[in-house]
Parts: sequence; structure tokens; C-alpha cells
Amino acid sequence: MLEVSDLPHVIAGLNGISTLCLAVGYVFIRLGDRYRHRAAMLSAMAASALFLVVYVIYKANSGFAQFGGEGVIRPIYFTILIAHIIGAIIITPMVPVTVLRAFKGRFAAHRRLARWTWPLWMYVGLSGVVVYVMAVHLYPYGQV
Repeated sequence: MLEVSDLPHVIAGLNGISTLCLAVGYVFIRLGDRYRHRAAMLSAMAASALFLVVYVIYKANSGFAQFGGEGVIRPIYFTILIAHIIGAIIITPMVPVTVLRAFKGRFAAHRRLARWTWPLWMYVGLSGVVVYVMAVHLYPYGQV
């Protein structure tokens, strides 16, 4: 059984899976393989949706973590974290709108929005993993 303390690892894993699916989906659409592109992007969306559920459960049971890094790394971490949070807020409505346009067959509109959605979603996924590694593994709070 998973404990609340295990959830940051699950969250980071889901973020990583989503980001990998996004990268694969990008390659597939560049190769003209719409079927595999769709599968990869739906997988990215499913991983992200599951991430969101686990993230809310974690935050409801643990509150916000503290960063243990000191010195120059501290403003670097918080800059990455703030940009990650802002990106996550912006991307949350963009993903379903982008997907809905594709499902409706509005591919020109889908492409126009996906040109903004994809890189922002990639940034949010990658920066989420970076924040996790920095806060949990490199600079955990309360450990010397």
C-alpha cells in the first residue's frame, strides 16, 4: 500500500511518463503517423490527468513541502518552481481545448493551438521532474 510520503515519487513518475508520451507524439506527427500521434497524446493526457488526481490527494494530506537548499541554489529553485506553477495554471485549460479541436476534426485550429500547447506542456512536465529531483533528492528539507 502506498503511503502519502510515497506520492511525490508517483507524481514525478507520472510527470515523466506524460513528458515522454508528448515527445513520442511529436515525433509521430512529424512522421505523418496520425494514429500513433493520437495514441501518444491521449496517453500523455491520461498520465497528466492521473498526475492531477494524485497531486491533489497528496497536497490535501501533506500541505506544501519546504525546500532545503541554501545559498545560490535557492533562488534558482524558486524561479524554476514559480515558472512551473504559472505554466501549469496556463496549460490546464489549453490541453483539453487542443484535444477537443482534434476530436472535432478541426485540425487547422488544433495545429494552431498545439504549437503553443505542446512546448508549454513539455516545459511543465520537465520542470516538474526537475523540481522533484531538486526538492526531494538533491536538497531535501531538514537534512544536512
